[in-house]
Amino acid sequence: MKFRPCIDIHNGKVKQLVGGSLKDKGDLATENFVSSKGAADYAKMYKNDGLKGGHIIILNAKDSEYYQATRKQALEALAEYPDGMQIGGGVNDQNAKEYIDAGASHVIVTSFVFKDGQINYERLESLKNAVGSKHIVLDLSCRKKDGNYYIVTDRWQKFTNEIINQELLDRLAEYCSEFLVHGVDSEGKSGGMEKELVSILSKWNRIPITYAGGIASMEQINEFRETCGGKMDFTIGSALDIFGGHLPYDTIKNIK
Repeated sequence: MKFRPCIDIHNGKVKQLVGGSLKDKGDLATENFVSSKGAADYAKMYKNDGLKGGHIIILNAKDSEYYQATRKQALEALAEYPDGMQIGGGVNDQNAKEYIDAGASHVIVTSFVFKDGQINYERLESLKNAVGSKHIVLDLSCRKKDGNYYIVTDRWQKFTNEIINQELLDRLAEYCSEFLVHGVDSEGKSGGMEKELVSILSKWNRIPITYAGGIASMEQINEFRETCGGKMDFTIGSALDIFGGHLPYDTIKNIK
């Protein structure tokens, strides 16, 4: 178990947002924090601290007036820390190699591999052919509905028909080297992890899984460690002091 850092970029700025609040229309979101620093500044810090495997997320749709400014920030962060961070947000089989060539260790993908609420395995195969499964992280961010955790796409706005379970993880593991899972309903709220979701994920351990969502204290980190048996990595955003929160980054960065 280790800490994985993050850089979320929205409307051309590094931010921390409340999960589920993002709306493409009007580029709106509920903000916990807006940084005066650029994405490259955070990437440099993570590089200097030897933190690998963190994620950079582009949170604007391609038709947004802010998309190019957001993407520019992301590319600057990749250039600052080559092979040190992963990137997601609008990744597909046409641009995935471009991001790898720009310095990303992995591309993070969700929306592209879904069609009509179902996983499109032809698209997964095309993505795998473009960059190889060793460079792919599948983002299985999800929200709870009717007692199950459903994968959500399009910046967490659309429910798919796919439920997180052991069978699904087995199938998808053939196409990637890691999973990233945001517990969207807990994201940005600092109210603790989605314990049931973490428990489901921890029962499966073929490839690495990073969990994000709600962890905001040392007590909650210890609870996460106990729930997952130390088998999963974790991300903290809004609760860190570098993003306006109270948890000291200098302590969290050393957790292993």
